[in-house]
Amino acid sequence: MSEKTELMNKAEPPKKGRWLIEYGPLILFFVVNYAAGILLATAALVAATILALGLSWVLDRHIPMMTLMGGIAVTFFGGLTWVLDDPFYIKIKPTVISSLIAVTLIGGLLIKRNPLKAILGTKLQLSDAGWLQVTWMWAAMFATSALANEIAWRNLSDDGWVTFKLFGLTGISVVFALLTMPIMSKHSTMSNTQD
Repeated sequence: MSEKTELMNKAEPPKKGRWLIEYGPLILFFVVNYAAGILLATAALVAATILALGLSWVLDRHIPMMTLMGGIAVTFFGGLTWVLDDPFYIKIKPTVISSLIAVTLIGGLLIKRNPLKAILGTKLQLSDAGWLQVTWMWAAMFATSALANEIAWRNLSDDGWVTFKLFGLTGISVVFALLTMPIMSKHSTMSNTQD
């Protein structure tokens, strides 16, 4: 059996309903916004996010770090939006969080550390050159998302921004994921040879 096959057999299969835990709160945010406005949609987003985190814990006895950090950010910015009765805070969340991630990734590379490798190194085996390229690609993705969100929230209506958040930011992520796949394939260090 090849090392690649062995690693694939050890990996857990995707859990059914995982997409609902990941995207359910965002979809609910979109639907409630059009039914009742952005403030109630933000309250629904925060509640659904907390519920999704709890459900993830109950089902897996684990909450992935990025999911937890995203949940904390949603709760913080959503709470500010609700308490201060101002959608500005939920609108700037993607800009602030994406900018912080991009700066962290770039800063790590500049000091000869790779935060992405530190986080994903046990799940993804890449050469050092691969990690460098993937990290730069992800930094570009987060910087692009931050810039796009900044332009969107300043120029679109609340409804327009919510639509952009669901489809535009997701689209940016998909495009960069597709751009990253050939890099990961080229620089994978998993053996393709049979034992």
